[in-house]
Amino acid sequence: MSEALQLSKEKLIKDLHQGIADSEEMLKLTADEVSAGAVQLRARVRERMEKAKAELTHLQQITVEKAKAAGHATDVYVHENPWKSVGIAAGVGLVVGMLISRR
Repeated sequence: MSEALQLSKEKLIKDLHQGIADSEEMLKLTADEVSAGAVQLRARVRERMEKAKAELTHLQQITVEKAKAAGHATDVYVHENPWKSVGIAAGVGLVVGMLISRR
């Protein structure tokens, strides 16, 4: 998984947490509203928040599992091919060094 994709997922998770927190705060602030519409709206928001929390937890679990699997696969590859891994790392370092030195 690319680092940019991982950062994007982490930002999405953070944004979802913030959205849920904001919704919970809104529910607390409007708790005094007793009109039928407000009661129904709070019920719908609360239901959607619970669903979002469950989906967010599931997404976090999947992300952690994929990161662990990628780390394990990398570890196995490096142990099975140590010299090839050193060569790849040296090549990547050389390319990054050349790109940095151009600036």
